[in-house]
Amino acid sequence: MELCANTEDEEKNILWYILFMKIDTDSKKIEEILTRGVEEVIEKTNLEKKLKSGKQLRIKLGIDPTSPNIHLGRAVPLLKLRDLQDLGHKVVLILGDFTAQIGDTSDKDSERPMLTEKQVKENLKTYIKQAGKIINLRACEVHYNGSWLGKLKYDDICKQANMFSLSNFISRENIKKRLDAGKRVSLRELLYPLMQGYDSVKVKADVEIGGSDQRFNILAGRDMQKHYGQEPQDIITFPIIEGLDGRKMSSSWGNGVNVFDTPFDMYGKIMSLKDEFIITYFITTTRVGLDTIEEYKKQLAAGVNPKDIKMKLAYELVRFYHSQLDAKKAEQNFTETFSKGGLPEDIQEIQTTNGTLLSELLVNAKIVESKSDFRRLVTEGAVSDAENGEKITDPNTKVENTLILKIGKKRFVKIVL
Repeated sequence: MELCANTEDEEKNILWYILFMKIDTDSKKIEEILTRGVEEVIEKTNLEKKLKSGKQLRIKLGIDPTSPNIHLGRAVPLLKLRDLQDLGHKVVLILGDFTAQIGDTSDKDSERPMLTEKQVKENLKTYIKQAGKIINLRACEVHYNGSWLGKLKYDDICKQANMFSLSNFISRENIKKRLDAGKRVSLRELLYPLMQGYDSVKVKADVEIGGSDQRFNILAGRDMQKHYGQEPQDIITFPIIEGLDGRKMSSSWGNGVNVFDTPFDMYGKIMSLKDEFIITYFITTTRVGLDTIEEYKKQLAAGVNPKDIKMKLAYELVRFYHSQLDAKKAEQNFTETFSKGGLPEDIQEIQTTNGTLLSELLVNAKIVESKSDFRRLVTEGAVSDAENGEKITDPNTKVENTLILKIGKKRFVKIVL
């Protein structure tokens, strides 16, 4: 860009330069928003134009509190919301207190059971606080979709349902697989996309973001908005990231890293991540610069020990969700514990009484997600006495004495009577 040559216009030159640099910086940020960790952008040209227009857009993300924890998989779209917040856009976070009861089976190979209102309220207790670790809550709108979905009448639902055909729904890959396998598909499941779509109408979303498994539901929002006379939202979707065991990250499988995990647990869990997912995690779950990530990728290809790069990933995540000091302590603790064969210094302690079921104790303390998660860990031989190495083989084991329990390779808990 050519600046004014007249020396008397020096101040004007500076202002033009600042404006030029801001436009260039914002363009780079927009490009990264539309590409980093992104699977698909629907109406990309339109969305890019909107993002560059200077208009504040309303960016919608809906989360169903189907479990008490937000894990790193769910944090991926929240990080994208933060990126868009940094550009000055309005984040609209919808907590699905109504839709969580109904249950979305977009990412399931079987019918999701309905939750009770009580279960959802329990799961919601710390959801906003967890989201606040990533996005600026003071600069966003937070809505509960029960406030409008619970007021719809039967004729409203029928009019919405009339917009879609049964063939649209059953052509979805996971639904088709279930039908082909003779598995039950409830009529309730057909209504879920209508609810998510109506959310977009109520908040007048310009953009909706979500996992790739949500594609059908988010597209339904575009159709719903057209029906109600609104401009259809643009869409950004993300691939579903793998959990620590290589399967899709899921609270029900207990293979995730939660944003409320302690620094040591978070660090240790990341160190148990399969090596092939290191770069994917850097791209999707952190905001480490892409140039730096590319350098890590080259180092791994050149034969650098994956553990060294994984330690950088673990450090970055603990730093982001806790603090620099916590990250340093977690790294030191990990090194002392696993390089020298010792036990960590800051083992979490749980007080209990003799005869308590070990599974109940660990579930209540949020060490494991559920009794079925504990049973799976026991079956896999992943639960043992850390001091003598003896494995727990019975999922119905009761606490009989004080012990330090090792869960997997990296988690420890001290149970005190």
